[in-house]
Amino acid sequence: MPLSRALAADAEYTEYVRAGLPQWRRTAYLMCGDWHQGDDIVQRVLTELYRNWPRARRADNLNALVRTMLLRRLIDDRRRRWARVLLTDLLPERAAPTAPDATERLDVVAALRQVAPRQRAVLVLRFFQDLTVEETAQALGCAPGTVKSQTAKGLATLRGLLAPIRDDAPTTRQTGSAPASVC
Repeated sequence: MPLSRALAADAEYTEYVRAGLPQWRRTAYLMCGDWHQGDDIVQRVLTELYRNWPRARRADNLNALVRTMLLRRLIDDRRRRWARVLLTDLLPERAAPTAPDATERLDVVAALRQVAPRQRAVLVLRFFQDLTVEETAQALGCAPGTVKSQTAKGLATLRGLLAPIRDDAPTTRQTGSAPASVC
């Protein structure tokens, strides 16, 4: 490939990544519950995408391809033995929320971490990525009926986890420790 075409391809890749990176980081975080692990996964996807950029950029739906790559890396990461090691049951201290809805957002993310991985994947794709049932089924490699049932089960689990939080008064809620894992 001539140098000018290679530079143009690099510029196109850089622009595409710059536009999609915030969404991919957020998706990875919501799927695995850890910003550092999510960033590692996104970095591996971006490296693989760069290596295959000449072929990847010709894809019919590049966003769907990258989303599939991201989900596969997340699943691969879950399967690795070291990913199952729990080093601590305490959450790191966080800065005070700046907006009233920040607490609710943190509660939802904490509850989302307790949902089974398959259900969590469906919920993140359906409600945080705004994918349709069919697009979610395609991304996860399953039937639309499976997406619907996993969505219903995941939402029921989330409601059950969030109900005690809503019932507690803000002054009586405990902080500093991780909730028990449902998985």
